[in-house]
Amino acid sequence: MQGRLARRRARAGWVFVTPNLAAVLVFLLFPLGLSLYLSLHSWDLFSPPRFVGMANYRRLFASDPLFLIALRNTAVFTVSTLVPTVVIGLAVAAVLNRKLAGIGIFRTIAFLPLVASTVAMAVVWRFIFTTDDGLLNIMLGWVGIDPVPWLTDPDWALVSLSIVTVWKNVPFATVILLAAMQGVPETLYEAARIDGAGAVRRFWSVTLPLIRGPLSFVFVITIINSVQAFDQAYALTGGNGGPETGTYLLGIMLFQNAFGFYEVGYAAALAWVIFAMLLVLTLLQLRFARRAEVEL
Repeated sequence: MQGRLARRRARAGWVFVTPNLAAVLVFLLFPLGLSLYLSLHSWDLFSPPRFVGMANYRRLFASDPLFLIALRNTAVFTVSTLVPTVVIGLAVAAVLNRKLAGIGIFRTIAFLPLVASTVAMAVVWRFIFTTDDGLLNIMLGWVGIDPVPWLTDPDWALVSLSIVTVWKNVPFATVILLAAMQGVPETLYEAARIDGAGAVRRFWSVTLPLIRGPLSFVFVITIINSVQAFDQAYALTGGNGGPETGTYLLGIMLFQNAFGFYEVGYAAALAWVIFAMLLVLTLLQLRFARRAEVEL
């Protein structure tokens, strides 16, 4: 009887697990394998794939100047997005982590960008950044500042894209960090107050060390989202990475090669390079986070 019951439980377990395994196989493992296969071939969607070995990777690193431009822009964009997202997310989470009247309303307002469509909010920001009659330049004119070419100058275009991305990412960071802060035992704060620690000292010596894990998670997710950024760049400045190459990110480059030039194999090779970079960055960040936890 026990053996029969164990077999029935095992079969029931497989019945529940099989749909999930099938979904992983169809929607994750198969696309990964197919993209790796295509990265070793030349394919234009119409003719049969032609095996070229590592030629796509050699072309990417040795003879495509646009890859270096996209890599540089993505690195600058990632840094200019990561730092403000973490700093502002920490500040907003610390402000919302208080027992005040009406604090729930402010939390709801702070989280609204998290549920907004990325493309929709990028279109709205595009009108805000209009040089001649955009809301932002009108407000700057009130204090005597000349209009800024937010979307027409290559350098300012990347700044504008960073601003939009930070505005979109801060609510997510705030949600994670606020949940972590609410998990810090109140007794630690009381002990710090008894020792004479002020608000800043308590935040630096009590809060930050105890939310280091969630903070590391926010770092990793923000880096991944920044390196993979595409939809907000496409909606804000178009699919060519303009003006000039000001917002030519890796995501835009991948899209252009796959659906603009129909070089699917080359785009697949770029996708695997992006995956490798993200994997290395994530492993390094997790290693630093574990080392910091051990030291703590």
